[in-house]
Formats: sequence, C-alpha cells, structure tokens
Amino acid sequence: MSQQVRITSPASVPLRPLIEAALRDEARLLEWSIRRTLERLRHFETRYGMPSEEFERRFQAGELGDHPDFIEWFGELTFYHLLLAQRDALLRADIH
Repeated sequence: MSQQVRITSPASVPLRPLIEAALRDEARLLEWSIRRTLERLRHFETRYGMPSEEFERRFQAGELGDHPDFIEWFGELTFYHLLLAQRDALLRADIH
C-alpha cells in the first residue's frame, strides 16, 4: 500500500532537509528502542528456555496460561513487531 503525505508551510527555510533529518532521527530512536526490546525478549528467552517465536506460537495457542511474565513477554513481542514495522516504513519512505 502506497501512502502520500503533503506538507506545506509559510516558513522561508527549506522544509525538505528538516523533514529528512527528522525522519533519520526517528529511525535512530526506533533502532534504539528495538535494541532495548530485544534485550528484554532475550531475558524472557533465557529465563524460560525457549525462543520468542516458539513462545508466541504457544501463548497464542493457549498452551502457556496467563502468568504475568507471559503477558509481559507477549506485550514486548507485540511492541517489537510494531517498532520493526515503523522503522521499516520510515526507511522505505521516499521524499520528493
């Protein structure tokens, strides 16, 4: 799906370099958040002896119950997937 955004401003300074810099900064923040989230995921993987992919499959299938750690782990995984999608959207954006 392709999306288009139009930005106008009465400012006399060029907007394109500002927007490009803002997108780069946001991508860096997303990368930092991804690294932090991966650290938290690895903590759960080590603690429970299973990779997050297996945990996600088993949790969604109802095999693991509703232990608070599992709910937190699933939340971290959901957040991780969102961060990846946001980062990829920014990195694939084409400004003209």
